[in-house]
Amino acid sequence: MDLLPYLAQALTPFNLLLALGGVLLGTVIGALPGLSATMAVAVLVPFTFAMAPASGLIALGAIYTGAIYGGAFAAILVNTPGTPSAIATTFDGFPMAKRGDGNLAVTLATLASVVGGIVGALALLFLSPPLSKVALAFGPPEYFWLAIFGLTLISALSQGDTLKGILGAAFGLFLATVGVAVVGGDVRYTLDQPMLVGGFDVIAALIGLYCIPVVIDLVARPDPHLKVSVQAGGFRLAEALRHCGQNWFNLIRSSVVGTVVGILPGAGGSIASLVSYSEARRTAKHPERFGKGEPGGILATESANNATVGGGFIPTLVLGIPGTPPDAVILGALLVQGIRTGPGLFTGQGDIVFTFIFGLLIATILMLPTGLLVGRYAYQAIVSIPKAVLVPTVAFLTIIGSFAIHNSMHDVYTMLGLGFLGWILARFGFQPSPIVLGVILGPIAEQGFVQAWLIGNAQGNVWGMFFGRPISLAIAALAVITLLYPIVMDTLKARRARRAGVAPTPRESVNAD
Repeated sequence: MDLLPYLAQALTPFNLLLALGGVLLGTVIGALPGLSATMAVAVLVPFTFAMAPASGLIALGAIYTGAIYGGAFAAILVNTPGTPSAIATTFDGFPMAKRGDGNLAVTLATLASVVGGIVGALALLFLSPPLSKVALAFGPPEYFWLAIFGLTLISALSQGDTLKGILGAAFGLFLATVGVAVVGGDVRYTLDQPMLVGGFDVIAALIGLYCIPVVIDLVARPDPHLKVSVQAGGFRLAEALRHCGQNWFNLIRSSVVGTVVGILPGAGGSIASLVSYSEARRTAKHPERFGKGEPGGILATESANNATVGGGFIPTLVLGIPGTPPDAVILGALLVQGIRTGPGLFTGQGDIVFTFIFGLLIATILMLPTGLLVGRYAYQAIVSIPKAVLVPTVAFLTIIGSFAIHNSMHDVYTMLGLGFLGWILARFGFQPSPIVLGVILGPIAEQGFVQAWLIGNAQGNVWGMFFGRPISLAIAALAVITLLYPIVMDTLKARRARRAGVAPTPRESVNAD
């Protein structure tokens, strides 16, 4: 098939302007805590109805990919993920910013996002029909094991105090059970309070657990928020490229993981980044550096979450099943534009689809100069802003972001309550990351488990449902390996130290926040 006419159509000045404006707007929206990519796309959908279908889709795709990337700014510079997809970016991004490498961290995130976005878009362009079959191969037990795999990251984040990590995750899973059950509709742990029937919103919990402790600590401590790097200024592009070269396999693997996870309906960028981070840490030469400002951690998470953009469009366009929440909004825009999704879309309306895919690819490439410029000034602004201005600004954004989720004060109360609770728990050594992991992955694990159990029970083969499917077994094996890997490595290290007659080095605590 000759794709050049579609590329030329995507390169018209109007479409280029839409791609650039969409990326810039999406980056700014994604950087604000609480304003997610779904919200950015949903708000701007009506403005695309007056455009040609391909142009409207390019604008929405550019905003989507820009918002996913923009979440890294707040994660790195304020230790608050702008979007749920950027949670894992806080693990190494903020430690780098604290030691004066914030500009390097932003450049690494930009490069990784561009690589991940390009891999996802190329998969969408060339591999859509075969990859869409992967989505159909995933059933409830696969989703259950995928959520369990994500939860095993707790063992990596909690080294030095695994018990507190497990307790934190258990608390997060408990929070996820409050309200109406995802399967069956049972009302649980609401204490007869109507405001708890809907449960704790993930975005509100995320903002509260990450933002409020930061705001309180900024007020309570006289230290500056971030250090200023005297020796290294500017983009530090050459240094970032060197890290990319050293972690090229990590980049590609994380991009592929992000693409595949993006294909799975309901999984999303948060699971993709967590799985990629876990794999990057497990296979790294120096896993003990993860959580303390390791560039490989940022490269893994940011390439994975941006790869979900292209991956998520594969089931959306080929099967009519949205891979991520923003895809669901864009699917609605497609239907309004009169575009029928399905296997025949690439042949029947190829001019629209291929022009859109090339537009998405161009928007991803435009993210490089846009992100570097925005990142440089964002870092300088965060470093130079006095705390007397920064603290009320962040506090204001947290309240606005929480309220904007459902236009409800309930989410603001949830955010404030969990935030204060998170700050108190942090005084006793409980980090917010395991709690947030539990809140995010709890509903996915519960839904997968209950549905798989019901299907298995109806078929009279419950064990076979969980342990008799090849993909389930593969994911379960990866989860076990990830869980046991740190313990096995520590045991081997201690044994080698005893043989050498040297006292074994105790495990260092990984402060992921």
